[in-house]
Amino acid sequence: MPYTRLFRCALPTLALCFMSLPAAAQSFRVQCPDSTITHPATLHDNSSEPPYTGPTTLSAPSATTYQQPTANVNGAIKCQQISGGDGYAAMGDGTQTYMFSFGPLSGIGDITAGLPGTEPPNVFNTVYAGTPPLQPGDPATTVGVTVTGPAPGLVQPTPVAAVANFYNGAVGLTGDQEVQAPTPGGVQATGTVTLAPAAPPITGNIVGDVTITNPGSGYFGPVTVTFSPPPASPLAFTAIGQAIVSGGQITAVAIKFGGSGYTTGATVTFSAPVTGCGVNSSTSPACLTGHVDPRPIMDVGVMNGNIPAPLMAIDEDDEFFLTLTNVGMIMRPDLFEQHTVHFHGYPNASAFYDGVPDASVAINIGASFTYYYLAPDAGTYFWHCHITPPEHLQMGMVGQLYVRPRQNRVGTGQSLYSARQKQDLDQRTACVSATDILCSNPLPASNAVTRAATGNYAYNDGDGSTYYDVEYPIQIHGFDPNFHFVGMTFNPEGFADMKDKYFLLNGRSYPDTVTPGPLATQSADGVNHFSQPLPAIINIPLGKKALLRISDLDVSEYQTLASLGIRMKVIGYNAKLLRDQAGNNLYYTTNSITLGGGESLDVILDASNTTLYPSGSVFYLYTPNLDHLSNDAENFGGLMTEVRIN
Repeated sequence: MPYTRLFRCALPTLALCFMSLPAAAQSFRVQCPDSTITHPATLHDNSSEPPYTGPTTLSAPSATTYQQPTANVNGAIKCQQISGGDGYAAMGDGTQTYMFSFGPLSGIGDITAGLPGTEPPNVFNTVYAGTPPLQPGDPATTVGVTVTGPAPGLVQPTPVAAVANFYNGAVGLTGDQEVQAPTPGGVQATGTVTLAPAAPPITGNIVGDVTITNPGSGYFGPVTVTFSPPPASPLAFTAIGQAIVSGGQITAVAIKFGGSGYTTGATVTFSAPVTGCGVNSSTSPACLTGHVDPRPIMDVGVMNGNIPAPLMAIDEDDEFFLTLTNVGMIMRPDLFEQHTVHFHGYPNASAFYDGVPDASVAINIGASFTYYYLAPDAGTYFWHCHITPPEHLQMGMVGQLYVRPRQNRVGTGQSLYSARQKQDLDQRTACVSATDILCSNPLPASNAVTRAATGNYAYNDGDGSTYYDVEYPIQIHGFDPNFHFVGMTFNPEGFADMKDKYFLLNGRSYPDTVTPGPLATQSADGVNHFSQPLPAIINIPLGKKALLRISDLDVSEYQTLASLGIRMKVIGYNAKLLRDQAGNNLYYTTNSITLGGGESLDVILDASNTTLYPSGSVFYLYTPNLDHLSNDAENFGGLMTEVRIN
């Protein structure tokens, strides 16, 4: 695809590649390549995660070239697009709160079902095929969607929303209004000819049919079909045919003229395939070079802010392309707010993508920028806007990101310890405690635990100790309603007086946390919106384990969560496995955990004892801070939700 050309620069100079394309930084565009230097499409399908069998095989070091994969490529490519703007959220007592916020512009169908909106290239790079004036869908809107219940866990998700007009591709993505020059490529098609008896008055045989023996690939334009001429005679005429092309392949040949005089057979050949694109999809694929139509971007992106911001999830070894599109503040047209994305506590590929304006860039209204990340160690992180952080975070521009470990991709029945040993052969992630005192994930004691046939792992533990069956992101947040009110009414905000009164789990406060769908709020565009699509109910299948990815996104408060009935086993802190340098697990079991803003914990709820936790049991995850169990009024709880065994 044309994207590939962008990545002929080496990764250390990737920033210069982007900076050489000023139009891409000053207009609505997206980037989701299907091939890069790190993940060449010639070696594996970048829309799927290959099994982990060992480190990526790289070329030999050279003084003039960078090492490149030559075999056994790990990871894939993932993409996501988000909007920066504003929106509303509805509190559990019905109060409507104005926000500065991020909203989804891709992965909308998944986000509607409470899942991460991160998609592979073959999903992200799809053009919406619906009928105008219907839009590709907004997970914040009630139009065309019926929510029937919360997602039953994110390991093997089952969509729970009957969605109309929602899709997971990038909103507004469309073909460029130009036809690119074809270039050689694809696979040559072949076929054989069947001769049929001649019919009087023509003598000899005629071409009756063509059997396609290899449909080839890369056929998107007119294809020339050539038949060999018949032996010379007074009634010898060469046959004529037209190729039928579908999906880049030749599926059949329509005989326009059967010819005559064929007595000993005939051959058929096709013109060489070419790779190219254009606006006519019947003859060529769309030129998907990141060009977007701004109309659907604005139709979907305006007032579609989410709290928390759209969920992101990637796998170790992935390359992640995140496009931020600034659609502007509709409720505050006097503000020309810039926005950025900062991954908190996350090792970036370059300071250029860190989102801190002094070392990075900020995105103006009417522009897009694509951040590049190479997935680091597994764990739970969070992200936020880094423009005047106390203001933008308090107003809602904050969300969660988690990275899944390589261990999930180890083959069933394979040794987890051996797989963990192989990771120390990868220079990027090697963790040998004998030589590195900062090693955060040493090898455990040798054991014979193998990869389970079901479920996943929170970390590359090597001993199966972080196994779980379903996972749930739990994001804690707080609101100061006065701060939000003055932010909407053109008044100066009182930073020194900031005090949270609304306390939220995944953007919802009790009892909204346990309702099948979130509360709907009418926004300034006159449409009802679900601005908190992420479920807060924790459903654990009978006899299973649940992983809670808990992060505190609060600006001004410490938050405590207690589990009543099922003790919490804490296995990770701030995206680091709790393990000492000798390989001893330092997990601990507790009934309550306390987090400050910007901290995260990975917690396992073990309901495998069906005697203690029978089907139909209901337990509570809540805060023991009583003033955080009410949202600026009595009888409406803040940080509380239910854990259901079903």
